[in-house]
Amino acid sequence: MAVILDAKNISIRYMIGDYRDLGIKDYVIQKLRGEYKMQEFWAVRNVSFQLNDGDFLGIIGKNGAGKSTLLKAVAGIMQPTEGSLAVKKQITALLELGTGFDGDMTVRENIFLRGAILGYTRAFMNVAYGGIVAFSELEEFVDRPLKHLSSGMKGRLAFSVACLVKPEILILDEVLAAGDASFKKKSEAKMMEILNSGVSTIFVSHSLASVKSMCNKVLWLHKGQQMAFGETAEICDMYTKFIDEGN
Repeated sequence: MAVILDAKNISIRYMIGDYRDLGIKDYVIQKLRGEYKMQEFWAVRNVSFQLNDGDFLGIIGKNGAGKSTLLKAVAGIMQPTEGSLAVKKQITALLELGTGFDGDMTVRENIFLRGAILGYTRAFMNVAYGGIVAFSELEEFVDRPLKHLSSGMKGRLAFSVACLVKPEILILDEVLAAGDASFKKKSEAKMMEILNSGVSTIFVSHSLASVKSMCNKVLWLHKGQQMAFGETAEICDMYTKFIDEGN
C-alpha cells in the first residue's frame, strides 16, 4: 500500500521559563540580576512511523508520553523542532472537544461552522447535516447555544462531525471517551465502519481493548520516547507486560 504519512525522527521541544510567561517587568529584573534562565523540555524525541492507505494506527502510552503533542505536529497545528513530516492527503483532526466550535452559536450553526473550517461546501453540509444530528442524538438541541450542552454532548457532536464528513486521514484523540456507554458502543461501531471503508486513521486511546479491536498498527510512546512501532498484538502485549511490571 502507498505511504500517505511519513514521520522521520520527529522531536518537539518546549522552552520553560520563556519571558512571555513571566511578563516584561519580571523578565527585565531577572535579566539585570543575572537570574533569568530557560530550560529545554523535549516532549517528543526521535519518533518515526509511517501510515499507509487504509491503516488504522493506534498510539498508546501513559499520561505525559507525548501522544497529544505528536498529534498536533501531525495535524499541522505546530511545527516539529527536529525531523521531517510528509503528508500526502488532507487531515481532519479531532484533538480537543469543542475545537472549531463557538459556544454562543447554536448546535445547528456550529455544525456548519465546523464543516466550513474543514473545507466543505454549504451544499455538502446540507446533505451531511441530518446524519450528523441523528448520530450525535442531539435532535432536541439543535437550536440551543452550544454552551448549554454538557461536555459529553459536545463530545458526541464533535465526533459526529469528524466521522460523517468523509475525511481522508482522520485523527482522533480520546474521543471515544465522550458520551455514555451506549454512545461509546456506537462510536466504536462507527470506527470499525471507517476502518472497513479504507479511511486512514490515527487513534489515541488509553483503552487497549479499543486499540486491539480496531487498529492494525500501534505506536507506543513513553516519556516522549518511541518504545516500539509495529503490529497491534505484539506491541500491545509488550505494553501490557511493561505496565504489569510496575513501570
